[in-house]
Amino acid sequence: MELPDPVRQRLGNFSRSMFSDSNRTGPEYTEGPDDDMLSSLTLQMSLYFNTYFFPLWWVSSVVMLHMKYSVLPDYYKFIVVTIIILVTLIEAIRLYLGYMGNLQEKVPELAGFWLLSLLLQLPLILFLLFNEGLKSLPMEKAVHIIFILFLTFQVATAFLALKKMVNQLATRFHLQDFDQLSANREDTRRVRSSIEEI
Repeated sequence: MELPDPVRQRLGNFSRSMFSDSNRTGPEYTEGPDDDMLSSLTLQMSLYFNTYFFPLWWVSSVVMLHMKYSVLPDYYKFIVVTIIILVTLIEAIRLYLGYMGNLQEKVPELAGFWLLSLLLQLPLILFLLFNEGLKSLPMEKAVHIIFILFLTFQVATAFLALKKMVNQLATRFHLQDFDQLSANREDTRRVRSSIEEI
């Protein structure tokens, strides 16, 4: 299942502007092969453990909500139920984008994962953890802290993986552009030499 083209292009443009190294003036030539794996093992391990932790987080959040539901004001009941539903939907999309972006080295998907983690999941879980009106129970605080640790680690490692992928893709693009320029010069030389012979 691919992202729609407009979304993919926008995420690609965003990631190129956000994660590319603007200090470089030209391509960096490396000694190693051009087909290096750019996937982040630490990010992949974190995503793997997060897929097993999330059901535990969800069950404990729902059980804790059930236990304190009668003492919460009506507006907090609505807010907490809405946040749990949103976090569940976002987490499914976020983990999918993280797996696809990291394993298949797709920059737009990994950028979408990074944005969902940083701009949606992290603030929602921080709200659940630090809002005193929610009357958080100790078990609830513990699972929220673990979830925040997962999120912050994934945001940091995804940023580094994106930066590495974007720089590698920019280098490949510059090298392809250089190769095309060299091929065009050789074609121009051949045409000139054939014209001179005529």
